[in-house]
Amino acid sequence: MTRIRLQQSGDLYLQDGFWKLRWRREAIGPNGSAERHWNKPTLIGPATGPHGVTKEEAQRIAWESLLSRPGREAQPPQSPITVADFVENVFIPEHVVMKAASGRTHFQAILKHVLTPEEVDRIFHPDTGRSKSKLKSVPNWPYLGSLHLPDIRTHDVQRLIEAAVTRGYSAQTVKHIRNVVGAIFTHARKRAYFNGDNPAAQVKLPRMVRKEAHELTLAQATELLSAMQYPEKELALIAMLTRMNVAEICGLQWKWVNLTSEWSAADGERIPPRTIAVRKHFYRGELVDLPKSSRNRYLSIPQPLLPILCELSQRAKYTGSDDFVLVSTVGTPINEKDIAMRRLKPIGRNMGMAWLCWRVFSRTHNSLAYEYGTRSLDRVAMLMNTVPGEHG
Repeated sequence: MTRIRLQQSGDLYLQDGFWKLRWRREAIGPNGSAERHWNKPTLIGPATGPHGVTKEEAQRIAWESLLSRPGREAQPPQSPITVADFVENVFIPEHVVMKAASGRTHFQAILKHVLTPEEVDRIFHPDTGRSKSKLKSVPNWPYLGSLHLPDIRTHDVQRLIEAAVTRGYSAQTVKHIRNVVGAIFTHARKRAYFNGDNPAAQVKLPRMVRKEAHELTLAQATELLSAMQYPEKELALIAMLTRMNVAEICGLQWKWVNLTSEWSAADGERIPPRTIAVRKHFYRGELVDLPKSSRNRYLSIPQPLLPILCELSQRAKYTGSDDFVLVSTVGTPINEKDIAMRRLKPIGRNMGMAWLCWRVFSRTHNSLAYEYGTRSLDRVAMLMNTVPGEHG
């Protein structure tokens, strides 16, 4: 049976703003041979910040916690680093900032359920002073930020998940919270700030109940379009006729729309006649590339959609190559969430379709084409009998 003997010497060093210790371990195998190797680094504590320790203090902690106990298996010292310290100084700089804009926004939103929203706002926007977040700290919420990183166990994460379920968060949001906590501790283990099993790995999630995927009948589509105006009517028609999703439609710029019978070019890329090149989407307030290059695609403009787009392209302003096809009165991309709350949802409730959302229109493309053939989509498009006015 292999025995481990810890020598009374070690190497204390500073890395990435943290004091770390490594030491030589001597393993004596069954054949009596001895092998020496460096132990994995152990975190002593931060060198800066409110919980920072000096080199002398780090040496004392290393000696009292580890090096003064020969003959025992080393145990990590009680580190002063908290989950919030680690997230701010290590996880976000090394992991989150490497993500695309949509990924950074996702982490920022979900971290507000792990740390306090005020902490997250300060970390992501250190120069803004006061928090402008709509989400505020919830009394008695089991935030992990103030807890010592090495002390976190599965039951701590489970309490966080149960609090989210009790508060009525969707199963998808709860899963996101668990996954973000898991990512924090995966990175902590990789950087030798945490030992042991990932505390998020064994957390039990609520059963995800899938909502019914609603689609519109031809009669429902006709009724809805007759009650709509710009821009929800155009957005709904583009979704039904092309199956683009709402983020792609909101982020569609004129340079990616070729309404002519000749080839056009945008950013060095050639676009076929009467074609939409889907290249970007407007996600969480930013115009960004599609998350997967496989989603870049060319869509032939259906004949019923062509006159609608032509009318929009002839409005008085906001028709430049970088302008958006659907714009607000000040030329910015339309806010699909605001329009859904103010216009789409009320129309749906008035017509007994409380489930109405933008995704319904994309699904309707397939259902109508399957049931009635592609000509049914032409019939829907003909309901666009009003000429678009001055939009923006």
